[in-house]
Amino acid sequence: MSGIDEDTLNSLVGKLLGDLGGAFSVPTVRIGVRLGLFDALHKGGPATSVELAKRAGGLAERYVREWALAQAANGYVAYDPATKRFGLTPEQAMIFAVEDSPVYLTGAFDLAAAMIEAEPKVEVGFRTGEGVGWGESGGCLFCAVGSFFRPGYVNNIVQSWLPALDGAVAKLQAGAKVADFGCGVGFSTLTMAEAFPNSRFSGYDLHAPSIAKANDHAAAHGLSDRVSFFTAEAKAVEERDFDLITMFDCLHDMGDPRGCAAHIRDLLKPDGSWMIVEPAAADTVEANIANPVGRLFYNASTMICIPTSLSQEVGEALGAQAGEARLTEVLTSAGFSHVRRATAGPFNLVLEARP
Repeated sequence: MSGIDEDTLNSLVGKLLGDLGGAFSVPTVRIGVRLGLFDALHKGGPATSVELAKRAGGLAERYVREWALAQAANGYVAYDPATKRFGLTPEQAMIFAVEDSPVYLTGAFDLAAAMIEAEPKVEVGFRTGEGVGWGESGGCLFCAVGSFFRPGYVNNIVQSWLPALDGAVAKLQAGAKVADFGCGVGFSTLTMAEAFPNSRFSGYDLHAPSIAKANDHAAAHGLSDRVSFFTAEAKAVEERDFDLITMFDCLHDMGDPRGCAAHIRDLLKPDGSWMIVEPAAADTVEANIANPVGRLFYNASTMICIPTSLSQEVGEALGAQAGEARLTEVLTSAGFSHVRRATAGPFNLVLEARP
């Protein structure tokens, strides 16, 4: 074909082949996690496919062999051709086996699968402009989201995000009244509650199945005496006088983020603070497109965040890449007099808003 640059075309095809390799790995990685194959390699050390199949509970060796070869080709497990054994390097284990690692990313594969299952419903939205409600898109999306975000919460909320707020840790240590809006299955709420035993926590989410899971988690952790979860939309919460309100990765999903922000301001004590954790994003499209993380956020936003917001009243649809400037404008328009960037990382932006 005329006008085609062969080098550019070949480069694009090569990139696409790499992307497809990652996409094809989604089901095999998920199977490996569910059947304990990564865990068996991590805990038991290198193994042949025969040894690994036995170690994982008597699985079919031929399936295990092909699975292990696929993961070796992915670069997700190591392979020694001399011994024909598969294993996990310490770095691979951090991603696929160590659940409290800051880069434990198996939840991302569940998230990708849930987005694919949601494709027909989101496609309808493209044609009609309508949204897809949270929990209605496909599979256990809310489970996948909880699993995906949990490692970041475990490694950041107590260690760096809360300390970045003015005076928040001292209040929590003394005994504070805290609300976690958009708490999902409760990982963020329970992480805070375990770290600050003198404080009381309430978690709110509009999705009833998530709240059921959150209450189960609270009971399993022995925290039901000072952690409560409720099914409620943010603007319907009536409890007031909170010392701290938190919101993790969900303001941009709300149909009416401005109305929600104004309501939260009314629920805070005069000296209270609101911590808003959002995906790290620049204020320009060009910068977000150039960032490899931006690619993940834009795709997830297309399949999850935008449809969720459009399914609610107002439907502002900020998107996962709203950026600090736009988020700050939302907060100040709701009446917050003090908004600042408290801290940030490669994946998250943390804002602090005070009445």
